[in-house]
Amino acid sequence: MVRKEQRRPPSMKPRTLEQGVGLIEILISLLVIAIGLLGMAALQGRAQQSEFESLQRAQALILADDMANRLRANRVARACYDLDAKGIPDIGTDTTYTASGCNATADADLVAWHSALLGAAEVAGGQNVGTMIGARGCIRTDAAGDFVVSVAWQGMTETVAPADTCGQGFYGTEENRRVVSTVVSFATL
Repeated sequence: MVRKEQRRPPSMKPRTLEQGVGLIEILISLLVIAIGLLGMAALQGRAQQSEFESLQRAQALILADDMANRLRANRVARACYDLDAKGIPDIGTDTTYTASGCNATADADLVAWHSALLGAAEVAGGQNVGTMIGARGCIRTDAAGDFVVSVAWQGMTETVAPADTCGQGFYGTEENRRVVSTVVSFATL
């Protein structure tokens, strides 16, 4: 018995069905990689933004602590530090502050703090760059007679509005305003 060789029709070549599959796999892989890289870029941007927010908070804490220490060091003239009692809601960005004549040390401390809030601690290209965005400082007494030293600035993203009123109304929405505060208490002897 002689075997007949079966022939395939010309339209049924085995390689024809597989052509282009490798290219589609490569395109899908490139799409997945592109989406992953876009996600990584967005994550990096968010990380830098968070790092900047953290830097601003650290600077605000340093400035609030600096004024609290100045206030403690000059406890005899502590009333001269109460900006709220003088009718000054805040000092820093968009404000000018000059000595009030209450106490030379207190006046010097407040002028120095005002300069620090404006970024005078670091200068680049002739401009102050050593502070937060829109830094403002507030000093007031609370109901217990303690001094509250606050520093407000503008954040980069919206969060919960702070309860402290320092800098209120200056940063667009209240959710963009950031505030750190410290309380300075004096014993009554």
